[in-house]
Amino acid sequence: MQRKHLIGLAVATALVSLAVHAQQNVPSRHDIAEAVSSDLPVHRAQAQPGARAVAAKVAAARAGVAKAAGPTVEDVYDVDSFGRPVVYLGLASAFINLSDTCPTDPSNPDELCTVLNPAPALTAFTYEDAAHITLPAKSTNSLLCYWFSPLLTVNWSNPGATPALGRLRYNPTLTVENPVLNDPALIDPTTGVPFGGKLLTSMSSSEILATPLDPGQTFVERTRDSAVCMAGLLSKQALIDSYGLTEAQAKDFFKKPTTIRLNVTGSAQNVSFATMVFGLRIVGDQR
Repeated sequence: MQRKHLIGLAVATALVSLAVHAQQNVPSRHDIAEAVSSDLPVHRAQAQPGARAVAAKVAAARAGVAKAAGPTVEDVYDVDSFGRPVVYLGLASAFINLSDTCPTDPSNPDELCTVLNPAPALTAFTYEDAAHITLPAKSTNSLLCYWFSPLLTVNWSNPGATPALGRLRYNPTLTVENPVLNDPALIDPTTGVPFGGKLLTSMSSSEILATPLDPGQTFVERTRDSAVCMAGLLSKQALIDSYGLTEAQAKDFFKKPTTIRLNVTGSAQNVSFATMVFGLRIVGDQR
């Protein structure tokens, strides 16, 4: 289900939060994906001159091509998007509630809801395709980047007779679907099997909230922050370096339609209610 409500309207009706200590959770495939995110810039070894580079220079000279030197990877890292204007590529929102009863708003078809276990038990939640954006072919040149804005409201509660810790964790990931990934010869290095038309990438947007609670203490906390991608949720170079595509396949990737699905996993403890709104905007670089 597509969720493209305006964030401004969402703030008036929804709240957010999530939880929990990493050692108390069984890691899901979304948690593990944090280690293979293409969003984190990596150190690139300086390229050494080889037969291809020499042949390319000779061919350019023979053709009489005079090309001004541009910035290098060492200068700007992402040379493919350097100097290109930003293109806005759509917005979607996910609405997730944690409550003692679900749904909390039967009139809202977009609401996702998880029933909380009684404190102090841990409650885990997992939502695949909580929101998605489908892009037409040739929407961007070489880069897909996200702007991610969580709006969280958490009602912390310790009904016990001893001090406790309130915890909330969420971990967003993105599933990217593209026809180029249907090639059975392409193997996903993160799974060891063919992509099957899609790949999973994490975002540098995971968050852990924790607060000490006195016996019988209850209070409400609201937070809002935003995160933007660094190296990109996907770039042409990441498709080559991290996912094993050839340069031709990586170029073709951005010429095909692409669907981006937001997944959210997390957990909560000593939380009596939470409302989470996750705004996802996708941008790219102009062709």
